[in-house]
Amino acid sequence: MSANSRFIRRIYNLLNKSFGPQYWWPGDTPFEVCIGAILTQNTNWKNVEKAITNLKNEHLLSPIALRDTSLSELAGLIRPAGYYNIKARRLKSFISFLFDEHEGSLSKMSKQPLEELRHKLLNVHGIGPETADSILLYACYKPIFVVDAYTKRIFSRHKLCEEDSDYRDIQNLFMKNLPNDVKLFNEYHALIVKLGKDYCKKKPNCLKCPLGGKQWNLKL
Repeated sequence: MSANSRFIRRIYNLLNKSFGPQYWWPGDTPFEVCIGAILTQNTNWKNVEKAITNLKNEHLLSPIALRDTSLSELAGLIRPAGYYNIKARRLKSFISFLFDEHEGSLSKMSKQPLEELRHKLLNVHGIGPETADSILLYACYKPIFVVDAYTKRIFSRHKLCEEDSDYRDIQNLFMKNLPNDVKLFNEYHALIVKLGKDYCKKKPNCLKCPLGGKQWNLKL
């Protein structure tokens, strides 16, 4: 086992012991997870929940319902998530992709090989690597590690990547040093989010952090 692998697994064990299961990604269905992954861009989850509640109240959380909803109506309903006109177009682009490529079926989409589907998702308007990988991991149950701003911040501070490392380099750090396991990738990313939100902020609280203080001996 490489040094990086030991360090990364030790971080996971410390976070898991400190925080416990995170039950992430919140969503009643895989399709709802996809919608949430697009809506959460540049906003917090509380705002996304409000937007999703609006869609649920109008019975619009299905591919057919969203396809048949006007762009202006959709934008109004997702207004709490911010950038609502932009995100409405992104949601429509994803729905168009789902129908054009997979007959509107998320289960059919999920049967595609990981790299092939990832390539296609990245060609959908408004879907970047983090959003695509969130859809792949949390909605399609594909073994791919999701990287976000918290991941880069935490692991660069602990010298496991550089501050200017690109998305794929950081992703490979996890993919090459952990078992290829959907449940593990899911839980690890959720624990990173928890750590980033509560402790490893822009102004970090290192003294109370599970990875800080005397208990943190990562490189010993």
